[in-house]
Order: sequence, then structure tokens, then C-alpha cells
Amino acid sequence: MRLLLDTHSLLWFLLDDPQLPRLARMAIADGGNQVEVSPATYWEIAIKISLGKYELPEPYGPFMERELTVNAMRILPILPRHTAVLTDLPFYHRDPFDRLIIAQAMVEGTPVVSGDDLFDEYPVRRIWKQAMS
Repeated sequence: MRLLLDTHSLLWFLLDDPQLPRLARMAIADGGNQVEVSPATYWEIAIKISLGKYELPEPYGPFMERELTVNAMRILPILPRHTAVLTDLPFYHRDPFDRLIIAQAMVEGTPVVSGDDLFDEYPVRRIWKQAMS
């Protein structure tokens, strides 16, 4: 199964943070799943680091390059068909990074690994603590 990670899911998995629920961690670690990351996710991380709102244990560039490669995570490019969905997407969620991840998940039919309950307002499947909702 394909999975799209949101920002906190990616970071918590890569940093082995105990806040990531067991089900979400198992889904990401399952070698049978194709784990995808939106450019919106690593862009958000870079912005938060530049604003001093987040810190990684090492410099961003080497960390991201290594971790995405070692964990066989694929970049899901942002395509016009993804951004076209944004033109009509209701504003249940106002965060632009999450809105783009939601749009990508909708277009691709990909479940999202996220703890953000607002994702449930959209026609996407979400993996977190329970079976996909």
C-alpha cells in the first residue's frame, strides 16, 4: 500500500519519537508499503528550522538526504492535478502545507499517516492509532 506522511509523522518516525503511535510506526516501517513524502513536508521542516521553531540533531541537508534514502521514502512530486484540487478544497484545515498534503492524498487515493483529526473532514483515509479511518 502507498502511504503519504505528514510532517510530524515523518519527523517522529525518523527521530524514533515515542509520540508516534505503534500502528503508524508499523505502517511506515512495513517494507511492503511504499512510503511517500510531499515536498510540502520537507519544505515546512526547513521553514520551521529557519524561523528557529524547530531543531534537528544535525544539519538539515545531510539529515534529510540520508534519512529519506535509508528509509526508502519516495518523494511525491507536486503536480498541477494536485494543486487544482486546492482551488475548491473547503477550508476545514487552514494550514497550507497540510492542505497540499490532503490534496495530494485525494488525487492519488493514498492514505495519510497523520495525527491531525482535521484530515478526517476531507475524503482521505488516515492511519494513526486505530485502523484506517
